[in-house]
Amino acid sequence: MSETPLELARVAHALGTTEPVLLRLIADQGGAADPTLVALTVEEAARRLGVGRTTMYALVASGEVPSMTIGRLRRVPAEALKEYVAARAQATAPTVALAA
Repeated sequence: MSETPLELARVAHALGTTEPVLLRLIADQGGAADPTLVALTVEEAARRLGVGRTTMYALVASGEVPSMTIGRLRRVPAEALKEYVAARAQATAPTVALAA
């Protein structure tokens, strides 16, 4: 079922949003995250981190985010994303010097 541009515009207007925002919301629903997955595709990992696919592939290629092969497939352990974020947060944590 495809929408014509006019129908899409009407739906967006009825929802009080714009066409690009509506299209992005629709696209995001196709990749709804499954919290039970323990190994993610690179694209799923990118969505969870909120980065682009190219950035995620670079993180995997550099080894900053560990990955593994399962058969012929490349997968990123979900736990590895948590560890990556924790390490980045610790590395960029500001240090505050208190005046006595």
